[in-house]
Amino acid sequence: MILYLHGFRSSPLSFKARLIAARLHALGRGGDYHCPQLPASPRAAVALASAIAATAPAAGLTLIGSSLGGYYATWLAERLGCSAVLLNPAVKPPRDLEKHVGVTTAYHSDELFEFKHAYIDELKALAVDRITCPERYFLLAATGDEVLDWREMLAHYPGARQQVIEGSDHGMSDFEHYLDPVLAFCGIDTGQRA
Repeated sequence: MILYLHGFRSSPLSFKARLIAARLHALGRGGDYHCPQLPASPRAAVALASAIAATAPAAGLTLIGSSLGGYYATWLAERLGCSAVLLNPAVKPPRDLEKHVGVTTAYHSDELFEFKHAYIDELKALAVDRITCPERYFLLAATGDEVLDWREMLAHYPGARQQVIEGSDHGMSDFEHYLDPVLAFCGIDTGQRA
């Protein structure tokens, strides 16, 4: 099973989530992919992800986390012992999201999105100071990320498989170039060399 965790204010309609879904469907593996709409509450988001993950054995589960979803994926991977792909992951979201407390809209709809101040403490409770099994992680970090610092990402995942993408952006608008290596790390045979 591949469980994709989207980023802050994002959704299963994000570019990367849709690209992964389409590729897995084309490979006849669409049923192995799950991408839930995560609630704004970090506690509720990891509870939902944990419930979905519980339906697969750890050896058959890979998390893919983008931005804030990468923070969640790291916490879950440490608890479940599964692998995780991290796409421009948030490393310090309690610090970075403090300025986003309030009501706004989600990126892919006009639906209201409320990020409460209490969620900062929920984020702090999910902090992973040091990963325990670097070989279970594959980090993709773009130097052109306009939201998060790619150097913090590299420092937070020492010993993990790391791919630094020169340029690009926070959303990894060129993600299709990295999709097959990501899926190969997830154990999906794409017919391409990783």
